[in-house]
Amino acid sequence: MKKISLFALLGIISAPAFAEEVAPVESVADDAVPVEQSTQDLKEEVKAELEQEFKDTIATEKPERAAAKHAEKIKFPHGLQFGVGVSATSGLNGFVGYANKNFDSFWAKRFGVRFDFATTRPVKSLINNAIDSVVDDGIDIGDSLTINDGKFDAKHMAAMVDFYPFGDMWFLGGWRLTGGYYMGEMSASAAVAGTINELDGGTYEFELMGDNFRYTGNSVHGKAELDWDYRGPYIGTGFDIGLFAGFKIYVDAGVVLTNRAAELSLNVPFTGLEMQQGGAWKPVENTELESVVNGIVDETLSDAQSELDDIKYYPMVKVGFMYRF
Repeated sequence: MKKISLFALLGIISAPAFAEEVAPVESVADDAVPVEQSTQDLKEEVKAELEQEFKDTIATEKPERAAAKHAEKIKFPHGLQFGVGVSATSGLNGFVGYANKNFDSFWAKRFGVRFDFATTRPVKSLINNAIDSVVDDGIDIGDSLTINDGKFDAKHMAAMVDFYPFGDMWFLGGWRLTGGYYMGEMSASAAVAGTINELDGGTYEFELMGDNFRYTGNSVHGKAELDWDYRGPYIGTGFDIGLFAGFKIYVDAGVVLTNRAAELSLNVPFTGLEMQQGGAWKPVENTELESVVNGIVDETLSDAQSELDDIKYYPMVKVGFMYRF
């Protein structure tokens, strides 16, 4: 009896524990969602979220990629330019510069810089031969005088800033206004010769400073020279005409504003000049006399020089081919 009571007591003590551990079985409702269907819906929801996130990422990256490509397009050396041509007043012309019209900035795509240079030295012989062919038979300048030989030499260096008012607009975008600073030299000379028909091969006598002089024969020879060492600000305009694949034709026209005028000189040789000494005619060898005669010649050139002094601008015209990266 005691054994039974002990087992009964143990059963009563352990019964509440089993009651807590064993959950009651609830009945399944008729409209409950199956486990497989819930998992499928979750997969679809995650997939939709990933697709939307991918689309958002692409939409964000597109402007960045476009900006990167644009930056790649406008970076140096894009805009670097080279040109080779001819200048009517300076010889062979060339330049190197930078002008990039792909910039987003309103001002950046409208400005460019160039370093310009020119010289006649490489084609000096061609120029002089061309001049000789023109004056081969002589150019009549009046008073029975002709120019029968000529020489021309020139060079310049310059730094310029170009402004394109219309930016990268088609066609009008090629027009520019230019300002800068030029330094250059130009020299021209001409041999002057003639025959005084009235002398008929005789002599021409004249008095100077109390002494008697004469020229034997009736031939006259001399050399006229024009030298212009100019420098100053430059203003002009120009145009870049596109051809293909970056190649263009360039045209420039303007003036250099300078306070340095051209200088004109005339050298008269003393060949055939004689001076009367002690009743005899002797060749002139007095250098002081030469300076006096040259002074008289210079005086006769004063009118021409005064007109040159009024010219304070040096014309600049250039045309050629260029390539812009």
